[in-house]
Amino acid sequence: MSDKPLLTQLIDSLRCLPGVGPKSAQRMAFHVLQRDRRGGARLAAVLAEAVQSIGQCSRCHTLSEDDICELCRNQSRDDSQLCVVENPSDVLAIEQATGYRGRYFVLGGRLSPLDGIGPAEIGIDALHQRLDELRPDELILATTTTVEGEATAHFVGEIAAQRGIAVSRIAHGVPLGGELDYVDGGTLAHAFAGRRSLPGD
Repeated sequence: MSDKPLLTQLIDSLRCLPGVGPKSAQRMAFHVLQRDRRGGARLAAVLAEAVQSIGQCSRCHTLSEDDICELCRNQSRDDSQLCVVENPSDVLAIEQATGYRGRYFVLGGRLSPLDGIGPAEIGIDALHQRLDELRPDELILATTTTVEGEATAHFVGEIAAQRGIAVSRIAHGVPLGGELDYVDGGTLAHAFAGRRSLPGD
């Protein structure tokens, strides 16, 4: 049990959220305690249940309450296309902004040797298995346009090319260094529609 006061523990706990610094965490804590205790109790209950119950889809590795997610269970999806993204939030962004009807695979990050993140850490073994099971005609690379995202796209593209799978990359409209879940829907839809084949295909 921590010796810190509960208020301090609450503020410190809120800082685990991305983009939340000490001042933001403090504002959130005071808002919940002063103005919305019912909302705070509901947040605590749902968060606890989500942390306990939400895992990864065994096929595409997106977040799911079930062993196989809703998208993977959907028989109307196109098995000939597999879109590779870095994070589950990218799946949601593409689903909301585009008419893409193929399958997904979520890497769970991007290659970053300086941070000790290699192929094993982003689930490349599972991607090999998914490609062998699905045997798509096209692999669409929808990783970010950061240096690490481009390196990851190149690495994954080579894996697909070795299997004779056509490889394309989303391009137009996504700003250099941009994260997909921060790109507006129109820009992302344009980028997805304008994907291009990689050299050497």
